[in-house]
Parts: sequence; C-alpha cells; structure tokens
Amino acid sequence: MTEPAPFFELLPGAAESPVLLHVPHSARAIPEDVRDGIVLGDAALERELDHITDAHTAEIAGRAAELAGLTPWRFVNRLSRLVVDPERFPDEREEMTAVGMGAVYTRTTHRDELRPAGTDPEPLLARYFRPYAEAMREAVAGRLAATGRAVVIDVHSYPSEPLPYELHGTGPRPPVCLGTDTFHTPAELTEAAREAFAGCGETGLDSPFAGTYVPLEFYGRDARVGALMVEIRRDTYMSEPGGPTHAGLDRLAGALAALVDAVRPPA
Repeated sequence: MTEPAPFFELLPGAAESPVLLHVPHSARAIPEDVRDGIVLGDAALERELDHITDAHTAEIAGRAAELAGLTPWRFVNRLSRLVVDPERFPDEREEMTAVGMGAVYTRTTHRDELRPAGTDPEPLLARYFRPYAEAMREAVAGRLAATGRAVVIDVHSYPSEPLPYELHGTGPRPPVCLGTDTFHTPAELTEAAREAFAGCGETGLDSPFAGTYVPLEFYGRDARVGALMVEIRRDTYMSEPGGPTHAGLDRLAGALAALVDAVRPPA
C-alpha cells in the first residue's frame, strides 16, 4: 500500500458556508513503511481494518455535499486511523491510551498487539498527526475568516455490537449517536440534528461515543466554532464488519444534507 499525496484533502464548498464535514476514519490505506511497524499478518490486518474503519463515511459525506442546498466544505483523511488517529489527544489527556489506542495505536479493537508496546509514537506524530492537525486548524480558521463562524460536523460510524476496546460500550447503541461538547455544541445544533435524522431511527446522545472534534487552538476558547459528532450505526447502511452498502446509505446521506442545510450562514 502506498501513501496518497497528500494524505488528507480539503474539498471546497460554497464560499459562504460555515460547515466543515470532517471524515477522519473512512480510509484503509497504510504506507508501506508504516505497515512494517505493525505486527499483524496480512489477513489479520485486513480483519482489523474491517473492524476499525468507518467504512463508506466519505461516501455518505460526499453524497450529502451534493444534496445540500449550500455545499459544505469537506476535510477527508486519506489514510487509515491505524497510521495515526487524528482525533485523539496526543498527550496524557487521551483516555484511550489506557487500551493502547491513543494517537498512535499499539493495540487492536480486540486488545491484541498491533505495534510493540515500546513503540515511539513521535515519528508518526511528526509526519502525520501534526500536519493533519495544522491543516484542520487552517480549514476552520478559513471558515471563520470567510463567514464569522465555523461548524465542524464529524462523520463517523460504529459497530452494532460493542468491540473489546470500547471503554463505554455498555450503554445504548442507537441508529444515530450524536456526540456533543458543553462548550462547542449549542442546543440548536443538537436539535437540528435530531430533526434531520428523525427518519433514520432513534437518535441518542453521547452513547456509546461522546464528544466532538475541535482543533486545539479553538477548543474551549472560541464559541464561534461549533461542533457535533455524528456516529452512524453500521448495520443501518452496510453489511458488517467491512462489507458493501445497502439502501440505508442514501437515506442517511439525505439526512446529513438536511442537517447541513439547517446550519444557516451567519446573518
């Protein structure tokens, strides 16, 4: 597997749109030299990618962008989260480090060894994590400069049955889980998402996954940056764990487009 150039992509939307659809976990690509540091055999790695990848979420975001009345911007990771996970804290704030799944994973979804425990994360953080974080910061800053507001909508998916790595897997697993933040997720954004996804089944809050992604420069500091995580249960649009899509994808893409359209540009 070779490294895409670039390994992330900012896809422009309408100049007046404040919305940035962020798709961090949809890809399976792993550069060959990074693959060399992973201890799994090829078949086991493919199985792990089936479980860990938010399959087809880039397609959902792409279709939503096409359907929306005002085209949102999209920021898409073109590498697997097994390279680095751009949504983790790169330091001791990250709770997933407890199960070997901080910014650089050393354990799999089933808590087996992925990389040797003593792996130094710094080379991967320098090569992938920090450039990605800076590019996302610039993308959000661009929406703020253009519109006075930025709304980051994270597009994720999760399995219908909990995997061993999940720290909070015993709670509800609704068709659509909305991850929120007390500072960056205003009530009207949550309500707009509930209305947009009403036709896709039950919508829950912060279970089994909670929180949002905001670049650290703005996190907890700039209320002009809104954020919401949309976690879609995989059986609602695809065959698990890593199979093809079915008709549910179109329904979800339409719902996401409706959410995008509910986020109006600043007056």
